[in-house]
Amino acid sequence: MLQFVILAAGEGKRMNHSLPKVLVPIHGRPMIEYLLGAIKESKVSDRVAIVVGKGKDQVQAALGNNYRYIHQAEQLGTGHAVKVALDESDVAQADDIIVLYGDHAFLKSGSIAKLAKEHKISGNAITLMTATVEDFNDWRETFVDFGRIIRDPENTDKITGIVERRDATEEQKKIKEVNPGYYCFNREWLQDHIMQLNNANAQGEYYLTDLLQVAMAEGAKVGSISIEPIEALGVNSQGQLKLVEKLAT
Repeated sequence: MLQFVILAAGEGKRMNHSLPKVLVPIHGRPMIEYLLGAIKESKVSDRVAIVVGKGKDQVQAALGNNYRYIHQAEQLGTGHAVKVALDESDVAQADDIIVLYGDHAFLKSGSIAKLAKEHKISGNAITLMTATVEDFNDWRETFVDFGRIIRDPENTDKITGIVERRDATEEQKKIKEVNPGYYCFNREWLQDHIMQLNNANAQGEYYLTDLLQVAMAEGAKVGSISIEPIEALGVNSQGQLKLVEKLAT
């Protein structure tokens, strides 16, 4: 049994919008609806939990009662949001959990289905989506700040690390394969390890990405599938909203 967990607690303040971020429209349609449509089209699972914040009532009113809504009272990072979801008994019964973001409108149903399939046949603890860009120019400039995927030169199927830009060497910053943050977890592994996350960083938040280092350090299986760079685009500012609207035409 596979469970989707969509992180959707952002307030949209950086976009100067009164709506919760995931309800901000792209061409007249709440941005989260694009993702929900792709999930439905993928036919992977109809178990969808949406982690919401202060705008929970607005989100539920806009999207209806076909989804499970989980309230994250404090926004303490992506790792914390998933921990809040795992505390719910129905989510904790899943075999695998796919974590996606409500402000990412371009993810395709085929990529979601491919992620679920690869995770199931591989027996990975974590399977992630990665995107390889031709460069960091034009609309791809947003990916400059994404973590870089480090692979074993002897076996390029094997991921040996993920380096955040702030920690990357000049050579590592040239790597064009990036981490958009889409994951499928073995639920049991996730539950056993999520408490290892800490918030010893400048933002004081718990980052889901840190679980990749935990998995690799203990020798757990980590695999990946590739997606088109445009599928990794999210919306965190007015500028990115305008960019997404332009690319969606």
